[in-house]
Amino acid sequence: MGRGKIEIKRIENANNRVVTFSKRRNGLVKKAKEITVLCDAKVALIVFASNGKMTDYCCPSMDLGAMLDQYQKLSGKKLWDAKHENLSNEIDRIKKENDNLQLELRHLKGEDIQSLNLKNLMAVEHAIERGLDKVRDHQMEYLMTKRRNEKMLAEENRQLSFQLQQQEMAIASNARGMMMRDHDGQFGYRVQPIQPNLQEKIMSLVID
Repeated sequence: MGRGKIEIKRIENANNRVVTFSKRRNGLVKKAKEITVLCDAKVALIVFASNGKMTDYCCPSMDLGAMLDQYQKLSGKKLWDAKHENLSNEIDRIKKENDNLQLELRHLKGEDIQSLNLKNLMAVEHAIERGLDKVRDHQMEYLMTKRRNEKMLAEENRQLSFQLQQQEMAIASNARGMMMRDHDGQFGYRVQPIQPNLQEKIMSLVID
């Protein structure tokens, strides 16, 4: 006895709906892969579940972006507005420019140069020479700056040493003065200045 025909309508039971979706989604992906292999067809499949989860498949011979571009051209339907198209073109331009820069970098490293002709090899040589000149200039500038800094540090160190020596001398002088005052106080005498009258008497005696 054959299977009964299933009425195509929304499945009300949530659990049954999830199970049916999972089975039929897997069947769609399987069929998409089969038709890709059997018929050499370009197939793209995008499925969104009710909870927003996405399942996608694209044949190995073409990426999804290229597939959508081809669909847009053949169907005449605009998938992207002008703003997005300009953005896509800018991304392609930057990607191409980056690829060219990566290739030039490999050439400067001496890699992948077998395919270069004489003109391209000379251009690479000139680029390397200009790079070496810039490196030498920067190296010389660095050395000159280093020497200037060393001279400045040496002069600063000399000044600090001189200031330290002056401070040490001042401290030693103060210490000697304090020791002399302590010595005079210990033995109970101090050097008294000569009074003016006494000085005159002494001078008169010397003259007489």
